[in-house]
Amino acid sequence: MNWYPAAVPPQAGREVLVTGANAGLGFFTSARLARAGAHVTLSGRDPGRLAAAVAAIRERMPRAAVDTLVIDTSSLDSVRAGVDRLLDRAPLDAVVLNAGMVHTPSRRHESVDGNELVLATNVLGHFALLEGILPHLSRGARVVTLGSLSMRLSTFRVDDLQLARSYDAWRAYAQSKIAATSLAFELDRRLRRAATDAAEAVGAASATPRVHSLVVHPGYSISGRTPRVPGVNEPNRTDRFADALQAAWAQGKHRGAEPIVHAVTADDVEGGQYWGPVWLVKGRPALAASTRTSRDARIGARVWAAAEEAIGRPFEVPAVRA
Repeated sequence: MNWYPAAVPPQAGREVLVTGANAGLGFFTSARLARAGAHVTLSGRDPGRLAAAVAAIRERMPRAAVDTLVIDTSSLDSVRAGVDRLLDRAPLDAVVLNAGMVHTPSRRHESVDGNELVLATNVLGHFALLEGILPHLSRGARVVTLGSLSMRLSTFRVDDLQLARSYDAWRAYAQSKIAATSLAFELDRRLRRAATDAAEAVGAASATPRVHSLVVHPGYSISGRTPRVPGVNEPNRTDRFADALQAAWAQGKHRGAEPIVHAVTADDVEGGQYWGPVWLVKGRPALAASTRTSRDARIGARVWAAAEEAIGRPFEVPAVRA
């Protein structure tokens, strides 16, 4: 049975921000949400590539409600400038934290702020972004963080997030994904505590978080299995041939985006969940199990504190209470 494309509920009136939206998973997520009627802000660091992504969407959907916002998640100044612009816009109903380095450098580099570059790009920039815009999210908004199967293939050095003692390209990527997932689940815990505190303050019997934080992973999604989109996805013949040999256990990024779209739009989604392809590496969206490390509350609290130190300010979740 061919499940793709999955049905998406009408999204008219919803405001969505997708980081890293000029290519790959971010692009296909943005296109699917725009087709369903959402107003989608595509964010990335390169204005030209963002413009190409918007042009590709509008070529197929001339009336799509899409715009762009330049944010380089490796730079805290760029993130804070983006936050200022977002605060002048309508409240967001969903934020997809997708931007990140996949092809990591062979040697350790630092961001303009002095943080290890992969951690800065994949984790700290998003953490700073959320710290700035969380109070501006609408009631019931969803924060969707991108996890990865790589989390299952690496240990996690919570005492060396900056990889100052020992760096290699694979660990930099995998550890960044573990840290991002850990922060997403820690955010869910803090949102639930904030909701409980708010309910107790008014004598209410129940507490529902004002914002929902969850994680998705795209399985094994590769460019050569992805439709060609000029200016967005243009693998050469060699890459297409090589990726075709992996067809049994791989899918295109257009399909890998489906768990993300599901997390943003579906009624059966709530904070603290972890979604991915039903067959782990490919297939329709389904609930999945994240790693024990990423769900460990003690580790989550330590990563949160380290992220606060790295961005130079506290992240007070209770500020989102209505």
